[in-house]
Amino acid sequence: MAGPDKLLVIDEGTTSTRAIVFDRDFAQVSLAQQDLTLSYPADGWVQQDGEEIWARTLAVCREAVAAAGGIAGIAGIGITNQRETTLVWDRATGVPIAPAIVWQDRRTAKACEALKAAGHEAAVHAETGLLLDPYFSATKIGWILDSVDGARARAEAGDLAFGTVESFLIWKLTGGRVHASDVTNASRTLLYRLGIGADGGWSEEMAALLDVPMGMLPEVKPNAADFGTSDADLLGAALPILSAAGDQQSALVGQGCLQPGMAKITYGTGAFLVANTGAVRPDSQHRLLGTVGYETAGGAAMALEGSIFNAGTVVKWLRDDLGIVASAQDTESMAAGLDGNGGVYIVPAFTGLGAPHWNADARGTISGITRATSAAHLVRAGLESAAYQTRDLLEAFAADGAQIRELRVDGGMVANDWLMQFLADICDRPVLRPDYREMTALGAAALAAIQLGWISVKAWTERPVAGTRFEPLMADAERAGLLKGWQDAMRRTLA
Repeated sequence: MAGPDKLLVIDEGTTSTRAIVFDRDFAQVSLAQQDLTLSYPADGWVQQDGEEIWARTLAVCREAVAAAGGIAGIAGIGITNQRETTLVWDRATGVPIAPAIVWQDRRTAKACEALKAAGHEAAVHAETGLLLDPYFSATKIGWILDSVDGARARAEAGDLAFGTVESFLIWKLTGGRVHASDVTNASRTLLYRLGIGADGGWSEEMAALLDVPMGMLPEVKPNAADFGTSDADLLGAALPILSAAGDQQSALVGQGCLQPGMAKITYGTGAFLVANTGAVRPDSQHRLLGTVGYETAGGAAMALEGSIFNAGTVVKWLRDDLGIVASAQDTESMAAGLDGNGGVYIVPAFTGLGAPHWNADARGTISGITRATSAAHLVRAGLESAAYQTRDLLEAFAADGAQIRELRVDGGMVANDWLMQFLADICDRPVLRPDYREMTALGAAALAAIQLGWISVKAWTERPVAGTRFEPLMADAERAGLLKGWQDAMRRTLA
């Protein structure tokens, strides 16, 4: 009788949590999804309920497993997650002591500015590859410890645990037996000494600087590793947890970018460009981030990353808050129906600007409006902003010596053919869109399969991928004119 031949992947994102079951050939067998609640209690604050994350994740896992024929066919679990989102929970109960502070949250901007003013950013960058910004987890941990009565004393006594979302889910799945993180998520905390294998690890220097008790931190493992076994009563059988990876690095694996010089960009809530730099530890001089790309027993790589904070959120804003479009699908025909952008630009700095600007205080602007401006112009400007921000990132990558010759894309926004062609035109590079779009989940499945021995790193890299290629068609003069308009809009925003 054949053994289990499927993998359950938890894809825990910012706005929804999903469970996807893949077969041994990495075809999707079933998918279940539930939305997650985001709350905005103050300007720049973004938070979630950790218990809701867990409850809805467990619910979609049960639904996906049932739709795939039951637990007997599942060989194990892979996890991919929104990164930097910060949870602190009681070790005795597993219950978070405060809302999860989401990666987009800017409440610790003043703390970061104070650390910069004290001259610490160079040391932080040298140790972690990151910059002092509210984006990362460590200052969020400090905020929770200083804002919840008695929390700091409890943390120092060893009663509290910290984790990014995958760590919290591993804790919950294993009934608190395993407090672990993976190397990609750990490298996004400001607390990790950037490196692969023995070169990396929690930094006592950073923990001291950022006032985070070391006893709160999880054990760090490679992306393909033994993360413990789930409690049998959760899903109907005990399952090994075989992989964990931050969503952007998981998409890097999913896209097969396991050789130096290969890169992908994921357009979700934000947009994240990640380039494999091989064994070379990145040292950006243009405000990009050094991070761990992936680590398995069969290979590992560092990566250079640029983060756009708002991409898909622009479409959500146009739809849910402004009511300009009824669905995200409507944006394609509205943008395509115009001869040009009418001089209208949106800089979507809803929660500040990410790379290469790193301005936590910037707020969004709309410029170039005239009486001739229509709702369609606003929709088109919102879509165009993703391409312009990508072009800004590519220029920073090139200045750091990372020449990216083609863009491998994934995420919800890439279904828009008009946007993909505009992206190729503005960036002056081919855009490769795979037919199967769930690259973050696929990467977690690949890492789990590597851990099981179902596939090698080499075989995964060489695996053929069906998709669509968009070649740049725009004239140089038109591109230059559009980019000048964007640069003018960005100057206004930064001013």
